[in-house]
Amino acid sequence: MPDPLIVTLLLDDAAQQRFDRLRAAHFPVERNHLQAHVTLFHALPGEQLAVVREELAGVADRSPFDVAVTGVRSLGRGVALDLDAPELTALRRSLAASFDPWLTRQDRQWSRPHVTVQNKVEPDVARALHADLAAAFVPETVTGRGLGLWHYRGGPWDLEAEFAFR
Repeated sequence: MPDPLIVTLLLDDAAQQRFDRLRAAHFPVERNHLQAHVTLFHALPGEQLAVVREELAGVADRSPFDVAVTGVRSLGRGVALDLDAPELTALRRSLAASFDPWLTRQDRQWSRPHVTVQNKVEPDVARALHADLAAAFVPETVTGRGLGLWHYRGGPWDLEAEFAFR
């Protein structure tokens, strides 16, 4: 059976680099197989690759859009940066309708986009980072520039394709 597929929102280069630096600094090294990312779907069936590619190509025919970085969220054993964009919510909702027969429980419950900068650490370590990031937090706006399609390989992800917004 083919590996599951993951769909992400791609961010502008400057934001991606900043989020990657945060993740590299705070994510446990032995678990940090990925760049910072905004996951839209965690596990679409790999055997539906052609359909997923076609759907992503169709919805990518749109302009890039602003994404607000709105705050720092505790994950209990980690920390994330919360994101908000009406365009992202609408885009994700449309894709979820197309992918409905294949959605896992996790993907059906998607509600708040975020970038995880730390996970799977002791709660006191996560609380300390949350306090530090929250104290220095300044809201900002980044740009959603496209969609990424990835193959999940049991830890690392392999890029299948990028679908740039026009």
